[in-house]
Amino acid sequence: MTKNLRIASLAAGLLSLLIMAPGHALGMNKSIDIGANSQAEGASTVNGSITVGSGATVTGDLETVNGSIRIGENAVIEDAETVNGSVKVAAGVKAQDIGSVNGTIRIGVNVTIEGEVSVVNGKIGIASGSTVSEDVSNVNGEIKITGAEIRGNLSTVNGDVSLKEGANLHGNLTIEKPGNSGKNKSRKPKIIIGPGSRVGGEIVAEHEVELYISDTAEVGGVSGVMSMDQAVRFSGKRP
Repeated sequence: MTKNLRIASLAAGLLSLLIMAPGHALGMNKSIDIGANSQAEGASTVNGSITVGSGATVTGDLETVNGSIRIGENAVIEDAETVNGSVKVAAGVKAQDIGSVNGTIRIGVNVTIEGEVSVVNGKIGIASGSTVSEDVSNVNGEIKITGAEIRGNLSTVNGDVSLKEGANLHGNLTIEKPGNSGKNKSRKPKIIIGPGSRVGGEIVAEHEVELYISDTAEVGGVSGVMSMDQAVRFSGKRP
């Protein structure tokens, strides 16, 4: 899928580095700690985690294959990407792209993401006051947007999606049709557009979903294999 090509490229590149440069294997197998309020040009490892302290500034990319990435409060970074690991971003961080292939992504409150947030197999959670300038996407895993603003599109294949507490999605919310080899092809994702939340574009259902829309939510339309008339409307905090 085109939205995951960049993450797949990261995986291939870092794995090639491990294979082609065995002389550096020892250095590439260590975890990396960037101290609080310090400055760094970036960090890469293969079998290790990366931690960025609160208030630090990182002018290059943070990359690992088998390890998690943790960004402390109010840090400023570029891209943070891992293949097999989670990414946790604390409050007040400013970043470019955040991505993983197999792992959870957690974005704290009042975070500014100037690029996209993407994972293949894993959950995505974005907390209140945060902004993502481009797209948010996964294939498998829950996506939960709580009081945050997504200025691009949001998409999944098999994941449940919930927009809560006045979340604002400017673009489309697309539930993409699984490929022939896709798992959980018969499963219906649950899509909940909660009270005060907004989908500025359309909800595009390329396969059947369970769609719930709050009476106080705003949705630009429903298309694909479903229509707005087939959505379940609800009052209160949840269906």
